[in-house]
Amino acid sequence: MISVIILTKNEEKDLPSCLHSIKWCDDVHVLDSGSTDKTVEIATALGAKVSSNAFESFGKQRNFAIDNIETKYPWILFLDADEHVTPAFLHEMNQRINSSSNEVAGFYCCWKMMLDGVWLKHCDNYPKWQFRLMYKGRARFTDFGHGQKEDQIIGRIEYIKEPYIHYGFSKGWFAWIERHNKYSNQEAVSRLNSKPPFKNIFSSHGSIRNPALKSYLSQIPGWPLLRFIQAYIFSLGFLEGKPGFIYCVNMAYYEFLIKIKMRELRNNQPKV
Repeated sequence: MISVIILTKNEEKDLPSCLHSIKWCDDVHVLDSGSTDKTVEIATALGAKVSSNAFESFGKQRNFAIDNIETKYPWILFLDADEHVTPAFLHEMNQRINSSSNEVAGFYCCWKMMLDGVWLKHCDNYPKWQFRLMYKGRARFTDFGHGQKEDQIIGRIEYIKEPYIHYGFSKGWFAWIERHNKYSNQEAVSRLNSKPPFKNIFSSHGSIRNPALKSYLSQIPGWPLLRFIQAYIFSLGFLEGKPGFIYCVNMAYYEFLIKIKMRELRNNQPKV
């Protein structure tokens, strides 16, 4: 009933456990973007069908998958290699699909961010919604910041409230910091040049509200420090111990990188 597509590049460490969590699926596809480790060999050995495409952005890569991968089922679940499907998530996903009408284009899903065995429920502002489960032909993706969001929706999007698991720190802090330094470049450009209407911050729809909040909050003096205070104190991140503190510090640093890069972009703009 559900096909799974996993985007990969050098994911030999995380891919085996991700594939193990979706053993229930008989149509698993790995879309690789030039791995130099054993990712492709592992995917093939564990029964996944492997395709390749040079990576430009998450939105374009997911659209390439929609257009070029022949899935067995019309329902497609997009995963990253550091994400796991739990039995509870699978159960709700099947329930929602079985009861959905033809007007449903797909579902927003949320994750449980894990660090050192601790669920960062408070620090990570759970739940964060991403469009991950779609009916083929009823939606596409567009880039926003370093990630992507839904686009060209035919119908409506509903919610799966049971989370899947996200091991975002599985490769260690060296890899996380290196990756987020690159992400901050994309976020700075997007927040500065693709600012949504101010009214969007009052939307009850997270996919509309959150991009607007990111863009406008980035303009506030001292925002990186405020981001730490919000997550660690007001959202009760301190209840998550040392992992919570480390996460909040690094997210504040990430916002600091975005802010100084936005400042540099502004300063380099031609004077009118």
